[in-house]
Amino acid sequence: MNIVDWAVETMDSFGAFGVFLLIFLENLFPPIPSEVILPLAGVAAAGPNNAFWAMLPASVLGSVVGAWLLYGLGRLLGPQRLRSIVIRLPLVHVQDYDTSVDFMDRHGYKAIFFARFVPGIRSLISIPAGLYAMPIGMFTLLTAAGSAIWNAIFLSIGFSMGSNWTVIEPYTDLFSTIAYALIALVVLVFVIRLILRERRRRALGLPDPDQQHLDEPAAGSVAEQGEER
Repeated sequence: MNIVDWAVETMDSFGAFGVFLLIFLENLFPPIPSEVILPLAGVAAAGPNNAFWAMLPASVLGSVVGAWLLYGLGRLLGPQRLRSIVIRLPLVHVQDYDTSVDFMDRHGYKAIFFARFVPGIRSLISIPAGLYAMPIGMFTLLTAAGSAIWNAIFLSIGFSMGSNWTVIEPYTDLFSTIAYALIALVVLVFVIRLILRERRRRALGLPDPDQQHLDEPAAGSVAEQGEER
């Protein structure tokens, strides 16, 4: 059974709750494409057993609840634990962590809202929002607002086209493919830049900028031992 057949069967069996469940899972497993699920929900909303006013809130709630879960994971990890992990990564330095913190401080609200329109990123952006303890009320509002716009667009497409929605399926698949390709390209460029930066640092004989941070826990332990004596 492919993703379309599975989505149709889920919505036929559970109605609006099925839409909630599918969009919730799409947040946790980005390969489940909302660009296909939502038009199908619109088609179902045009039928006699469902309604657009029920499908849209269910889809937005699925987006928000899925985002809450990832936000919670970010809060559990926490900024200090993430910082200690970053320091031990081979190519990433603590200044990169500080830059990400600065980005969230400056653009975090905008990132949460606009990320809802980008496949893959719309799920992952919830984790840094939790890491840097964005107020949960504002996070929920921005996630719901962005999701409502995105979901309404694709639900409306399916609702207006009815059973003929399949003519746009190749284009939604193409859209997702292009989005994922762009994300992969950005990640590749980022990794290449880190590698080149590390090579330049070693060629110039510069010290590891994270070494002093790696020594901090050890220095703290020695001080604690001295106090105990």
